Amino acid sequence: MRDNGAVTAASPAEVLGVLAGNAQLRGYVRAGRLESIPAKRSRRLLLLAEVAQAFEPGIRYTERQVNELLGALHPDYAALRRYLVDEDLMDRAGGEYWRSGGPVRS
Repeated sequence: MRDNGAVTAASPAEVLGVLAGNAQLRGYVRAGRLESIPAKRSRRLLLLAEVAQAFEPGIRYTERQVNELLGALHPDYAALRRYLVDEDLMDRAGGEYWRSGGPVRS
C-alpha cells in the first residue's frame, strides 16, 4: 500500500529492481531490461508474478496500455502478455485487460 492506503501498481523500474534482486531471476535482467523469459515454468511463474505487480488490481487497461507497460520490461511484450493471460495472472475481454491473479503487495 502507498501513503493513501490504496494498493497501486509498481512501475516497470520497480519490477525490474525486484527481479534483479531475486537470486533465481537476476540472470534474466541485463542493462535495465528483461533480457529473456525463463523456459522453466517454475521460474517463469516467479517472474510473471512480479511482472503482474505492474498492473493495479481493479483497473482495466487497453491492449495498447498493456503493450506499452510490458514493452518497457521486455521487447517481446506480446509473449509476456500471453503468458500473463495463460497463467491466469491477467484476464481479457473486449480489448481490455485486468489483473486477475498473483500476490497483492503493499
